[in-house]
Amino acid sequence: MRFPTVAILAALVSSAFSAAFAQTTVRGRVYDNNTMEPLYGVYVIYGNNKGTTTGMDGLYSTNPGPGKSEITFSLIGYKSSVRSVDISSDDTLELNVGLDMDFMEIGQIVVSANRQEQKIAELTVSMDVLKSSDFLKTHITDPQELINKTSGIEILDGQASIRGGSGFSYGTGSKVLALIDGLPMMSPDAGNIKWQFLPLENISQVEIIKGASSVLYGSSALNGIINFRTADATNVPNTTFFAEAGVFGNPRNMNWKWWNTPRIYSSLSFSHLQKYGNTDMGIGINLLTDNGYRKYNDESLVRMNLRLKHHNDKVKGLVYGLNINSGYTVKTDFVLWEDAAYGALKQDTGTVSLLHGTYLTVDPYISYKNSGRFTHDLRTRFQLSNNKFPVRTEDNSDGYSFYSEYQMQYNVSGFMSITAGITENYSKVVSNFYGDHTGLNIAGFAQVELDPLPHIKLVAGVRVEQNSLDEIRDKVVPIFRTGINWQVADYTFLRASFGQGYRYPSIAEKYASNTIGSIRIFPNPYIEPESGWTTEAGLKQGISIGEIKGMADISVFMSQSINMIEYLFGNYPDPVTGIFGYGFLATNVEDARVYGSEIEFDLGRMFGKFNTTLSGGYTYIYPVEFNKATHQNSDIYLKYRRKHAVLLSLNTAYKRFDLGFSLFAKSKILNIDDVFLNELTREEILPGFYDYWQKHNTGYFTMDCNAGYKISNVLTLSVAVKNLTNTEYMGRPGDIQPQRNYSIRLAGNF
Repeated sequence: MRFPTVAILAALVSSAFSAAFAQTTVRGRVYDNNTMEPLYGVYVIYGNNKGTTTGMDGLYSTNPGPGKSEITFSLIGYKSSVRSVDISSDDTLELNVGLDMDFMEIGQIVVSANRQEQKIAELTVSMDVLKSSDFLKTHITDPQELINKTSGIEILDGQASIRGGSGFSYGTGSKVLALIDGLPMMSPDAGNIKWQFLPLENISQVEIIKGASSVLYGSSALNGIINFRTADATNVPNTTFFAEAGVFGNPRNMNWKWWNTPRIYSSLSFSHLQKYGNTDMGIGINLLTDNGYRKYNDESLVRMNLRLKHHNDKVKGLVYGLNINSGYTVKTDFVLWEDAAYGALKQDTGTVSLLHGTYLTVDPYISYKNSGRFTHDLRTRFQLSNNKFPVRTEDNSDGYSFYSEYQMQYNVSGFMSITAGITENYSKVVSNFYGDHTGLNIAGFAQVELDPLPHIKLVAGVRVEQNSLDEIRDKVVPIFRTGINWQVADYTFLRASFGQGYRYPSIAEKYASNTIGSIRIFPNPYIEPESGWTTEAGLKQGISIGEIKGMADISVFMSQSINMIEYLFGNYPDPVTGIFGYGFLATNVEDARVYGSEIEFDLGRMFGKFNTTLSGGYTYIYPVEFNKATHQNSDIYLKYRRKHAVLLSLNTAYKRFDLGFSLFAKSKILNIDDVFLNELTREEILPGFYDYWQKHNTGYFTMDCNAGYKISNVLTLSVAVKNLTNTEYMGRPGDIQPQRNYSIRLAGNF
């Protein structure tokens, strides 16, 4: 009897092992439905935390297990396809899938405009979305360069202006609010954007709202917001990296060349995203060294970030996590040139100052979604920003801030939703430069979205906030916004909006007192907040003409600034001695208005086997001072604005090759500070500038190009040439922009 028993047990064990290790394989090829060419890098996802990607030949193989499964095929630029399969144990299924191209950008999902996920076409405000693919292939590693090459936006020496809403204010008091995942990252002392610490190595997309956004985001969003959204882990682990080296060519004016050895720059970037059970993890590292094309203007930078998100398996809808972003830089900023004839790319030694900068944010958060009706979010951010000057210790500054925000969303019914929340932002500055100060901002906001009729969306919101500085409270300020979006046809959306903004002066604008070379900065503790509003009407139109697919967006807008803050040159008393001297003082000046219009487009078409896209935009503004007594515009242009700006980009891909060109054209700067033009002062600050300005302030045209080749399923080799035309042009006075430069990059994605 023992033999049959053993045989039966052996059969049972063999059966169990066969069931446990039964292989069910789904394999095939993914291709472009139009060209029939294989598609590389397509995500093939099924179940939870499982999947693969296609190789260079478009082939894939995966094991979903026996029974019914849904497999999703997804690739940026193509419509996703979901296929249902039913496969038996130890069976193999051949599944070839063709994907159709999708240029309909109106279906993009964004969160910044209304603090919740929405299609971009259904917004009541203008928004641009930049995907990571937009800047990776063009070798952009500096967030300033990325934003500056966007329609309707200009960055002058670190200060962003959207549609002419702000000019240049000497590195303080940004009117554009920068966010990482919806949380502000402005420095607590100067109120400026720490561009170099934005984690481009782990960004999924950048969302830019054009116009006053203070109702939802508070002070510093007077002119708009730029929200950098970091990438989440997907079902398929993803690792990306690149190593890049570049060199600056010779300037057009050879009298400016001051170097004998090549001026080189290099960067190294790494990012990894992966799911571990119910926990999502993302890490990123970036290293950069730049010798600089200008003398005494080099930089070394290290940046690291960590993202942890956990989905609670016991409480459905409960998510919590921690994000950390940190960086350290050693650099010398460029302030003033030596002279226009031979020293435009040499910094005046009287302004040279080495900076050691440290930056850290720690962001714990928790979110809970209940049956699709309620969403609760509690997010916090501790931010540290330290500036150490080994030589000019009087400029040292340490800034600390703690931001917290509770937000609730409630879907009342199928046609109404409410978003409401409260925020606080505590900041402390310990500084030899500004003095020691503490600030506190407390605010509450609420917004209602209605769908009263099919294809019509209405938005109305209010914010009430109060600012305190050194325990002195400002008045309580209410601000409002409203808007409408009407879907006229399947791919036609009309919108109109009105929004108010309010910005408190930064600590630097109130208390900065310093001398940098020939520039003297005076404090103004009595400066008042600035406010304003923006209104616009726009049309977003999907385009499908034959084989051409895409979208176009047309808008007209007007904004008004009240008590606008600008630095004015004059004769001011020293705050300690009382002795008068010449310098700059942050001042509330005349009200101002900016009128304008903008058109943007994004088109795609297949030319044989060439996948080609054409995108671009044109922005026109008319920025003038406004007399609130007479309600008339003056004939005085606002400073540091341009009337016309054009952007045009052409990209095409063929098998393993891709090629791109970008054209940029901007008209002349309309007005600058009189101190740079007045014969009594101009030579003391910027020698030779006046004559140079008269000859060269004529606008400019420049071009970038890039080319790439996929060496394998993992590696891509690419080259880029920026300022191919070697155009000589200037940002703010004395700030000559980079001449032609070349870079080569080896990138991996697996």
